[in-house]
Amino acid sequence: MKAPEFIETERLILRRPHLLDAEAIFTRYAGDPEVTRYLGWPRHKSIEQTRGFLAFSNDEWERAPGGPYIIESRETNAVLGSTGFGFEVIDRAAVGYVLAKDAWGFGYAAEALRALTAISPEIGVSYLFAYCHTEHKASARVLEKCGFILEGILPCHTEFPNLEGSGKKDVLCYSREFNKEFP
Repeated sequence: MKAPEFIETERLILRRPHLLDAEAIFTRYAGDPEVTRYLGWPRHKSIEQTRGFLAFSNDEWERAPGGPYIIESRETNAVLGSTGFGFEVIDRAAVGYVLAKDAWGFGYAAEALRALTAISPEIGVSYLFAYCHTEHKASARVLEKCGFILEGILPCHTEFPNLEGSGKKDVLCYSREFNKEFP
């Protein structure tokens, strides 16, 4: 079963990204050093890198039950950030989110993540997980608000290419399980 390519919440639209989104993605969040600080992918230094992400996104949507979503404001249609699924196997997926700086603090990340968790059982996902840098307290709060449980700290697990220093860093591992009969 495929995830819907368009989801509406009270304040947001989550939709499959398109090539025409490249400039907004690059300027709103993917090229911003502060926004990308705790992300596991390198900050985009050119619009070509953003176009590469869009090709990756399209491939994910073709190979898996879902993929990345653009987060837009229902009121203004402005791109606020992105979220989405990263499937390991058909019923197990990572989730994540990133928001433009001017969209921080309004509850958009939690609203978008709740939309993903709501559709997860419908598309056959039984286990969602997310990794969070141990110092990224705001992201940890979003996960906890959305019913994710802290499984523990994974030592030397993930590279954060936008942080000073090299090598893999410790991450908090959060998860949420869904009983296929009782989500």
